[in-house]
Amino acid sequence: MPKTIIGKSFIIDGEVSSSDPLVIEGTVKGMIQSDDSVMVDSGAIVEAEISSPEVEVSGRLIGNVLATSKVELKDSSHVVGNLKAPSILIADGASFKGNVDMDA
Repeated sequence: MPKTIIGKSFIIDGEVSSSDPLVIEGTVKGMIQSDDSVMVDSGAIVEAEISSPEVEVSGRLIGNVLATSKVELKDSSHVVGNLKAPSILIADGASFKGNVDMDA
């Protein structure tokens, strides 16, 4: 399946929508809506609300996440915001400040 990649040199201020898996390596401010997975890479800076079936964060995220399947915060992630998903995994070493809602 093809991936949509927002490269390291990209800075996006606004709304991002994707129907394919989305990989963010650069900077996004605003809102992210995806019909597939969203991955915030280790060098990425995201200041946005994210709505997606599955979200994986390795970089910096400021904003709320609404996932219909799962949210995973890797050990290198720095997240400030609320997480809502049926399954949430926060790795040892991840930095997280916010609320967790695992209501199915």
